[in-house]
Amino acid sequence: MKVVAIVQARMGSSRLPNKVLLPVLGQPVLALMLARVHAARELDEVVVATTSLAEDEPIRELARQVGLRCVSGDPLDLLDRHLLAAQVTQADAIVKIPSDCPLIDPRVIDEVVRCFRDHSDRYDFVGNLHPASWPDGNDVEVLSRGALEQAGREATRPHEREHTTPFVWDRPERFRLGNVVWRAGLDLSRSHRLTLDYPDDFRVIAAVFEALYRPGEPPFAVEEIVAHLECHPELLALNARFKGTGWVDRHRHELRTRQPRVPAVERGVGGGPS
Repeated sequence: MKVVAIVQARMGSSRLPNKVLLPVLGQPVLALMLARVHAARELDEVVVATTSLAEDEPIRELARQVGLRCVSGDPLDLLDRHLLAAQVTQADAIVKIPSDCPLIDPRVIDEVVRCFRDHSDRYDFVGNLHPASWPDGNDVEVLSRGALEQAGREATRPHEREHTTPFVWDRPERFRLGNVVWRAGLDLSRSHRLTLDYPDDFRVIAAVFEALYRPGEPPFAVEEIVAHLECHPELLALNARFKGTGWVDRHRHELRTRQPRVPAVERGVGGGPS
């Protein structure tokens, strides 16, 4: 099975223009993120998916600089972009990772992908968001090529095309779904915001990188981020007013299941669904 991670990125952002190229430690924040994603051991390839717009040429150039393949597609139809990336790479399964998650832990990616690999005969989709438990910004969704192509053929609603995976996880009667919860037994999904949408988000993310990043060492883990933030509550407070403002919260009225809750996957080699 070839598993390909697709990092969706674009320059346009009404809330924080050019956010993926904002500098942290002398590098574009997207470059730091791609290094973290590339450190995941369960991935066979990492691809950047941007738009065909001229304004996104800096993202294509960054991908070339870091040695990653880049595909360019529709500015609004991210489902189509993921299909393009899957076709170009001949992926059997794709991992959706948004570029607004620069602090994503490669170990979290590995855990979710490993669950999908171990149980690919039982699941079409495995993620860690329904319900979420990890600190916001560790979003990992894995789906089979077949499920992605089915969504590409049938999804018609704007939020299904823009956000790639809702057509699948919002239809539990049609697709076999699994969810990975944080081993820590905690739910920090609404108390710890590590996503990049607003200037205050960037301040938090930059501060974490500046405190924990060590060149040449393995990427710092989500547990280290949480410990640092708990020692510095002023950082947690910086973007507190934006917690719980993700796209799902804004589109809750459009979802068929309203409060998606996917069965948990029993982790470990040879395990099955719980």
